Amino acid sequence: MQLNNNVTEFILLGLTQDLVRKKIVFVTFLLFYLGTLLGNFLIITTIKTSQTLGSPMYFFLFHLSLSDTCFSTSIAGRMVVDPFEECHYLFSECLIQVFSFCFFGCLEIFILILMALDCYVAICKPLHYMTIMSGQVCSVLVAVAWVGSWVHSSAQIFLALSLPFCGPNVINHYLCDLQPLLQLACTGTYVVNLLLVSNSGAICTLSFVMLMFSYIFILHSLRKHSAEGRSKALSTCISHVTVVVLFFGPCIFIYTRPATNFSVDKLLAVFYTQSFEK
Repeated sequence: MQLNNNVTEFILLGLTQDLVRKKIVFVTFLLFYLGTLLGNFLIITTIKTSQTLGSPMYFFLFHLSLSDTCFSTSIAGRMVVDPFEECHYLFSECLIQVFSFCFFGCLEIFILILMALDCYVAICKPLHYMTIMSGQVCSVLVAVAWVGSWVHSSAQIFLALSLPFCGPNVINHYLCDLQPLLQLACTGTYVVNLLLVSNSGAICTLSFVMLMFSYIFILHSLRKHSAEGRSKALSTCISHVTVVVLFFGPCIFIYTRPATNFSVDKLLAVFYTQSFEK
């Protein structure tokens, strides 16, 4: 498909064109990125070396930290390497970023759902917790999450490859994503945009609804617990709900509408491309 395109590379303008603001953006993203790497490295190392952190919660947290590290690297890598210049991506490099961004982003969503499920079973079904969330079940659930993410990202790549690009090749964004790519295609994108909404938009919306309902059930069940138990569970649920709203709110806004360019899109993208899980 690439050989049929006149465009061989894409130019990403980044978050801003002002040199001073570029320096601020570079420092901010670098600190976020280094903090993400350090935090995830500590979490992964602690979980793998500790013999007491073998519960399903830490098993899911391990995979969440691993996917978050790859997710952040797929986005922030080039921004850190080329902070003050326009990023030039070859067509293949742009597709690789689309795939990795979608794959690890979707994987984080699925693992957040699994963590909510684990929290629900632990609070609402404590007597059956070890039976329901056995090691074999958790491994199967994580494997399904990885396979589902691969299917989702492969569909995104298929949609990108179906688009002809004749020029221009300037993307007013700081990452390659299917939404800004749709605006550069030299053909009608109604069907592709409909498929995008059915894919990414549906995943974001349904996952958000599932997570919110799970936390509603959890909060409802807390009435039967002691004051100390309610306080501990509430602090955990509130932090999780905050992450869910910050992550899914911008995603739903961007991926459930036509491929139109709003000036606020790049700012909203920062909310779900930076690490809020930790």
